[in-house]
Amino acid sequence: MSQTDIAPRLLNRELGTLEFNRRVLFQALDDTNPLLERLRFLSIVSSNMDEFFETRVATLQDMLEADPGSRTPDGMQVSDALAEISVRAHALIADQYRVLQQAVLPALDKQGIRLYRLPDWTEAQRAWAQHYFETEVSPLLTPIGLDPAHPFPRVINKNLVFAVQLEGTDAFGRNIELGVVQTPRTLPRIVPMPPELCDARYGFMLLSSCMQAFAGQLFPGLEVRGVHQFRVTRNSELFIDDDDITNLRAALQGELRARHFGDAVRLEVAADCPHEVIERLLRENNILPQDCYRVDGPVNLVRLQEILDQVNEPQLLFSPYLPALPRNWPGVDAEIFDRIRERDLLLHHPYDAFAPVVDLVKTAARDPSVVAIKQTIYRTGGNSELMDALIEAARNGKEVTVVLELMARLDEETNINWSSRLEAAGAHVVFGVVGFKCHAKMLLIVRRETAEDSGRKMLRMYAHLGTGNYHARTARLYTDFGLMTANPEICEDARRVFLQITGSSQVQELKRLWQSPFTLHANVLAAIAREADHARSGKPARVWARVNALLEPTVIEALYAASQAGVEIRLLVRGACMLRPGVEGLSDNIRVRSTIGRFLEHSRVFYFHNGGEAEVYISSADWMERNLLRRVEIAVPLLDNKIKAQVIREGLRVQWQHPGNAWEMDSDGNYHRPRGSRSRLSCHQVLMHSRLERKQ
Repeated sequence: MSQTDIAPRLLNRELGTLEFNRRVLFQALDDTNPLLERLRFLSIVSSNMDEFFETRVATLQDMLEADPGSRTPDGMQVSDALAEISVRAHALIADQYRVLQQAVLPALDKQGIRLYRLPDWTEAQRAWAQHYFETEVSPLLTPIGLDPAHPFPRVINKNLVFAVQLEGTDAFGRNIELGVVQTPRTLPRIVPMPPELCDARYGFMLLSSCMQAFAGQLFPGLEVRGVHQFRVTRNSELFIDDDDITNLRAALQGELRARHFGDAVRLEVAADCPHEVIERLLRENNILPQDCYRVDGPVNLVRLQEILDQVNEPQLLFSPYLPALPRNWPGVDAEIFDRIRERDLLLHHPYDAFAPVVDLVKTAARDPSVVAIKQTIYRTGGNSELMDALIEAARNGKEVTVVLELMARLDEETNINWSSRLEAAGAHVVFGVVGFKCHAKMLLIVRRETAEDSGRKMLRMYAHLGTGNYHARTARLYTDFGLMTANPEICEDARRVFLQITGSSQVQELKRLWQSPFTLHANVLAAIAREADHARSGKPARVWARVNALLEPTVIEALYAASQAGVEIRLLVRGACMLRPGVEGLSDNIRVRSTIGRFLEHSRVFYFHNGGEAEVYISSADWMERNLLRRVEIAVPLLDNKIKAQVIREGLRVQWQHPGNAWEMDSDGNYHRPRGSRSRLSCHQVLMHSRLERKQ
């Protein structure tokens, strides 16, 4: 029997996500990366794993509870998937702390950056730490001694908590054996020590060390037998009943408050935590032993990023990179519209600056000829020049419509705040479509201009359409494409999509854009099938794509069929990929790579050879079921041949030519570094260098 007959056709999504985090962890181990960046990568792994447990593991646990016989899309029993996740997650986290303790912290120490642990404190350091505890920490704490009147508290999601083992009787005659102390999130987890107390250039104390040393002072008269840090991760998926919503914003605000206290899915404890304490924590939080993670260090490595903010050592970071502006860029000036009208403009972030996008909105806000601005917002951050410009536009009397996605995971509260500010300024705020997250990245500007041929006044539309969020900070860290265009058909399509979201209408026929949940999925399948037909006819055929995740089964089956027909398929998939490449008779012609490095790969690009008339799209959508079938997404065709060639070159080809930060996937879902490459440069280095050359 061939491998095709016996091998499952899909890989497991959750195991693929763990493999992605292992590739991120490798960046922390790689000593060619600057030291503080390696520390950052360790923190990123922790942040990613938090979200993994809060969402993916929580979802599987819910599935198992609802139906013990349920299966994941790849055919695994959910119970088996959770067991395998536990095994691999334990191994990954153990390796993460090994990298921290055996590689990163010793290297930091050699650079004069030291974490002073409790056993290593000098007398002077201990005296300083005690004063810090008494003046800065203790007044904020509320210790809870557990007895029948004070049951175990429901601790906040991902908060640092201490279990204090006690012995003795309190003032009321109660026999107290365990106390619980939750630390306020306002307290820093990394505290700088006074330079005069340190034999390093930078000395830091962990808040957990401070609590271990002095938490006993919170229970005067009782003997403290031990102080043990722990952290509980909870199910953070929000549930909004689509059939019972009268006010989405109010419903979501209620759910956000509940998020901190969802069902527990993971327990993290220090490695030396006694067995009896762990048993109590497992029981009180209804967590299975397999979901308990003993760690050799702080239970939350995300907070180690605080060190980067307190250490001024630029040589230990990536060299500063200043994104490029388009040649002769006018800034906040109506000349922007002339530039876009003359020719489409492509921005490739972070190599190209995000400033032109902000300039465009600011110009629209102040230009008397602009009459309307429409924009989608998924993530934009708490401080945003772009959002301030939209508010300014509304105050200046423009018709401003903002489609604000309140269900943007982990940014819900920020978006609620922006919705109130926008409405107060007079903007129209629409919360998308219930049941369909609005993930499309669209900006549409309507301007009253004088027609060149007739001299009459007319309305002309300008659009910015992209793959990334309207977020200035992440635009410096994420790779994304954005297109500025005045193409009448593309702009009219964007107008129709906005009409569909904000109004009530039937599906709008679009000439250029592909749109989820209506046409994008079908058009992707049709384009892949067309390449397969070309291959069967003996013509050159190619599908190259770049997405963050490849999980949608019908797209995967279409790619398998195209591979069997002889289509050359190259896929750049940053994260989880359920497709099996390189399986004889199934996916011989498919290669999959993942790029991990200085920047987060975030662009979505689809390239179809199309008989030599290349079709290239940039998109907000990954090849996932939710993006293709349950969200509002768009894919934008690139019509300018120069721009089309640039996206193929910079968004696809460079990652295969310069694999210095690439990983190749095998048919079992394992990743290895590409062999036999002549270049060890990363695609990030190559593209940064190309912009430096352009500036010269």
